[in-house]
Amino acid sequence: MEDLKLKSFDEMQDEFFGKIGTPKRDAFEKKVEEAYQEYKMGEAIKQARKANNLTQEQLGEKIGVQKSQISRLERGHGITFSTMARIFKAMNIPAFLDMGAAGKVALW
Repeated sequence: MEDLKLKSFDEMQDEFFGKIGTPKRDAFEKKVEEAYQEYKMGEAIKQARKANNLTQEQLGEKIGVQKSQISRLERGHGITFSTMARIFKAMNIPAFLDMGAAGKVALW
């Protein structure tokens, strides 16, 4: 039987996506970060929905979409700023943008 050579996760990333700082690796890292941010937003939507004691179907009715669309959004797929605003407005959740010394600006 042939000896197996184990590689670390970092070695595998270097092999498949290039070393840190290369264009291919930078594109990969950006894609991973975007997916992570989408996941976090989906989780925020889900937690807010549950805190408001709403089912996916009920939230969908409030913003005019099907339950399946709410499910997709909660998994981090297809989230846009306008959709996010509609969802949080429907649940009466305020959002503010911190502008530092200029103060906070209400997003909706």
